[in-house]
Amino acid sequence: MPKPLSESTPNTWSFLRDAMITPTGFREYDARWKYPDDVNLLGITALGLGLGTQMHENGIEPVIAVGNDYRDYSLSIKNALMLGLMQAGIHVKDIGPAVSPMAYFSQFHLNAPAVAMVTASHNPNGWTGVKMGFERPLTHGPDEMGRLRDIVLNGEGVARDGGKYEFVDGVKEAYIDDLCGGFKMSRKLRIVCATGNGTASEFAPEVLKRIGVEVIPSHNELDYTFPHYNPNPEAMEMLHDMAASVKESGADLALGFDGDGDRCGVVDNDGDEIFADKVGVIMARDLSKIYPNSTFVADVKSTGLFASDPELQKNGVKADYWKTGHSHMKRRVKEIGALAGFEKSGHYFLAEPVGRGYDCGMRVAVEMCKLLDRNPDMSMADLKNALPVTYATPTMSPFCPDLEKYDVLERLVAKLVAKHEAGEKIAGRSIAQVVTVNGARVILDNGAWGLVRASSNTPNLVVVCESPESEAEMRAIFADVDAVIRTEPSVGEYDQTI
Repeated sequence: MPKPLSESTPNTWSFLRDAMITPTGFREYDARWKYPDDVNLLGITALGLGLGTQMHENGIEPVIAVGNDYRDYSLSIKNALMLGLMQAGIHVKDIGPAVSPMAYFSQFHLNAPAVAMVTASHNPNGWTGVKMGFERPLTHGPDEMGRLRDIVLNGEGVARDGGKYEFVDGVKEAYIDDLCGGFKMSRKLRIVCATGNGTASEFAPEVLKRIGVEVIPSHNELDYTFPHYNPNPEAMEMLHDMAASVKESGADLALGFDGDGDRCGVVDNDGDEIFADKVGVIMARDLSKIYPNSTFVADVKSTGLFASDPELQKNGVKADYWKTGHSHMKRRVKEIGALAGFEKSGHYFLAEPVGRGYDCGMRVAVEMCKLLDRNPDMSMADLKNALPVTYATPTMSPFCPDLEKYDVLERLVAKLVAKHEAGEKIAGRSIAQVVTVNGARVILDNGAWGLVRASSNTPNLVVVCESPESEAEMRAIFADVDAVIRTEPSVGEYDQTI
């Protein structure tokens, strides 16, 4: 296979003849490009050939389940990917349009050793990508993505005989059956189901109705133009819309799902947006009563309550803070035998016996309903208000070019570590520790903290701050961390701020 071009231009001879794929699309745990600016269909076919070659290289049985999200170009991307996989001698099992967790489920349901899901996740239209994995319920991490990048960019893909295409029907129905089981609500719940017109529109309302919930629809019509907002339950635009729907309808809560259905966001009955890490603490409190002495993994963007909450401590919980990213978190949950993993972005990884270990927004929705069923005298606001109070920023993302962000982050980490070593203060408090497992989480002497890391998916840094004391301290932490960030001239404006 010839080496792909790193850039080309639409409406040229080479764009229709040669594979074009930019190296920056190979991220830490999946692949994402702007289409057709950064990748063409021939580039996606080269990716499929590379992925199939990697399967053979790793001794994986040459069978893969493949799905696609609901965007107008995703089917074309999937067809190009499947062509490359078949060129590599792979038996492709096409499960049709899907949410990402349905694709992960299909590995178990079809006994397929590998999976490839064509999705841009929560990225806006114009983006595409692939989430892939060889060892269920895991997906590719940095090592696997690095090797795949080298195979594709160096033209190391190997064509083999034996490729086969098969369309497999009925996976969606089996996935929903698996989610719902025989569970039925014993208390009445009215839930705003917000899907932002994305792929989850085909799944979430049906799942909630099946278990006995009264669904109040919010943008549940499939529309790949996303006419209201980009479906991303970490974005305040979607959360505010969910909150307005709760207040207007008097619902018990709102559940919101991202573009490929692997994340879930929550708004309580007072119309307050609950950041996903706090929802994780609520779930951990409930699950640790049923499964005491459990270990829970939280990503470095998440609240310190996983380690400090008295209720979790009483139930013998062990907290493990780990790298942000669905691949990192899934792998960590499996490696240490955790009951669940929680990411501030809304990815939850519920392992056996609750779930299968992969991130599934629908599974979270069902488990939240079960939690409320087990606590019939408590509202969602009651459960939130029972937590120790902390003051946290949203996840904020200042622009930083993809080709520069990791070098920028390395310098920022060094500057923050140097502040600690020099005995300098943040927000007037001593720095107790700087955790550098994923960027720099600067922990102060009262448990407050500020984080800066690089986004794995977009040209941005990621900044989060939290204080157990006050909003004023949280803002002071952000101001001091941002002052360090502003020493780097290539860092641009924030997508949102406090």
